[in-house]
Amino acid sequence: MNAHDRTLHLKEMALGKYLRGEDDRQLLQKRMAKEGRLPPGQAATIKWPVLHTGDVPRFDPKTWDFRAGGLVESSLELPWEAFLALPRIEVVSDFHCVTKWSTFDNRWEGVPFRAILRRVRPRPQATHVMVLGHLGPARYGYTTNVPLADLDRDDVLFALRHNGTALEPEHGGPLRLVVPHLYAWKSAKWVRGLIFMEEDKAGYWERAGYHMYGDPFREQRFSGE
Repeated sequence: MNAHDRTLHLKEMALGKYLRGEDDRQLLQKRMAKEGRLPPGQAATIKWPVLHTGDVPRFDPKTWDFRAGGLVESSLELPWEAFLALPRIEVVSDFHCVTKWSTFDNRWEGVPFRAILRRVRPRPQATHVMVLGHLGPARYGYTTNVPLADLDRDDVLFALRHNGTALEPEHGGPLRLVVPHLYAWKSAKWVRGLIFMEEDKAGYWERAGYHMYGDPFREQRFSGE
């Protein structure tokens, strides 16, 4: 069999698996559905699609900092090297995009959200957090609102690495928030800060009609769902 025939044979085999529902992606989807890990309306993907609004921002470790304020006992401002010195954890979790794809068993490495909580000490009246990130070059152009209770969890972290490598810029590197149990727009890319609030307020996509909470297993994609 020559090279052309081998290529044709492999393509035919791949097509046959696809038509029988036996290719890698479809087998993954069936397994995740059986295990109860695939939310309604979602499709499993083996790849990690790139979706965001605005251009990927330029990262300069000399000028980058992370800030937290609002209803806290101690406001926070950390340059890049100081942020890197914070405690680290590793979390394996699934990731669900509102555009109806899901990836599974992502291995995240980074700073636990609780490490920030311990340093800022939210006041008792703080119930929600506005997460601040880049929208292109605009430092705080992207915002998303999350209840404080949903951030104060073992599996919520500021990710620096994904599946063993540094988080790529198009996926939110050098730093993105990861909130695994909510739709991925809540896991802000290029995160730069937090504002602790006494009430819920709509962020960037929430003002455009996305759901204020965003539970993938309840299909809370848009306001009113």
